[in-house]
Amino acid sequence: MGREDQPASPWLHEEVARRMEDRLQWMLKQPRSWLHWQVLRGGIEAHALLRRRYPAAASFVQQEPPQALALARAALRPPWWSAQRWKNPTRFEAPATPVDLLWANMALHMSPDPQALIQRWHGLVQTDGFLMFSCLGPDTLRELRDLYARQGWPAPAHAFTDMHDWGDMLVQAGFAEPVMDMERITLSFSSPATLLAELRGLGRNLHPQRFVALRGRAWRAALHHAIAAGLADPAQSGRLSLTFEIIYGHAFKPAPRMAVQAQTLIPLEQMRESLRAQKLR
Repeated sequence: MGREDQPASPWLHEEVARRMEDRLQWMLKQPRSWLHWQVLRGGIEAHALLRRRYPAAASFVQQEPPQALALARAALRPPWWSAQRWKNPTRFEAPATPVDLLWANMALHMSPDPQALIQRWHGLVQTDGFLMFSCLGPDTLRELRDLYARQGWPAPAHAFTDMHDWGDMLVQAGFAEPVMDMERITLSFSSPATLLAELRGLGRNLHPQRFVALRGRAWRAALHHAIAAGLADPAQSGRLSLTFEIIYGHAFKPAPRMAVQAQTLIPLEQMRESLRAQKLR
């Protein structure tokens, strides 16, 4: 946000969030409330974009682990002269009721149990609300993976899930009409040091067979040499190139289906809720 005392989200995450936010123009539903999942990873600047798009909507932040909540508060604190300090401020507690939109940028590929996380998201979205998310896909870091394999080193990153599998998980969790698409972004770097610094900001290597001990200076020098020799792109004047596959997805939460048996008793309020949901479609 331009202030040195505030943390910044990774550049790639902010760029992906900007592209994902642009997709919201095609969504007819105007949320009255929305939840930003992991704002420090998802994008501090992206949060401002969403607030501008939905100025009247109640905004919430879910930041984990708890010790990162103070950083999120500091990052999103409006300037002292801004009306946002008292007019519709972002809230940092769990919403009392499910939200119309759950926004989760670049978080899903870092979860050790993504199916459980998607199920959790399902419970936070209200009926006829929707989930909007992005994550890394399988082609991410393919050049670096090949380089590590040639050197006989353990993988530099865990395997990322294909977008079709994400669609299946969304349906299994109770979402409907998932729409998935992807694009590839190529980033170039001037040196191995800048490349590795960028990767450290994007996340961690969660591969179960990753190297778990400390590396020495000799290995770091060998890594820098291998990157400089193996990732130089002649089309980019010898700069070091890495591919990132970005997956975008959204899905709606439908009204729960009523189980029908030979004799079914349906509470009157449940029937009314079902009829109201059908009229809104």
